[in-house]
Amino acid sequence: MRVGPLGNWRWRLRSRSGHQEALLSQSVVLAPVESNSLSPSCDCLAHSFGNAADGPDRTSCYGSDITKAEWQVVRPLLPVPAWLQGRGGRPDGCCHRVMLDAIRYVVDNGAKWANLPADLSPYRGVHAFARRWQLNGLLAKFHDRLRDRARERRPG
Repeated sequence: MRVGPLGNWRWRLRSRSGHQEALLSQSVVLAPVESNSLSPSCDCLAHSFGNAADGPDRTSCYGSDITKAEWQVVRPLLPVPAWLQGRGGRPDGCCHRVMLDAIRYVVDNGAKWANLPADLSPYRGVHAFARRWQLNGLLAKFHDRLRDRARERRPG
């Protein structure tokens, strides 16, 4: 388990049950401006505060993978997870950028969810994220933002 900005917060919550609210509110307020991730490749919340940094880094190798510029456009749209807002749940164990890469891989190649390459996340998790983001309208927002960025007139 990674030790975050508050130390080993899971242990603290179990050992001092009377201080749960104070610790949870601190975890939301004390979020650092800069990511504390050990992974230089991703700055998603799952890497910064979740368990995604526990896994190996993935190198971009598919034509459908999201670029750094595209990621900067899409990243602000990602919702803050419930566990980071103190509403319960557990920290994400998968990188949100890898989830987007996997969704784009399926859309670009017309592949089945179960046929995702091994270097992407397991298909059940990717499919769950895709369904949740689609039901919340996030996939349409991602598409609209990236489309608008592609249509911007470039000087020259």
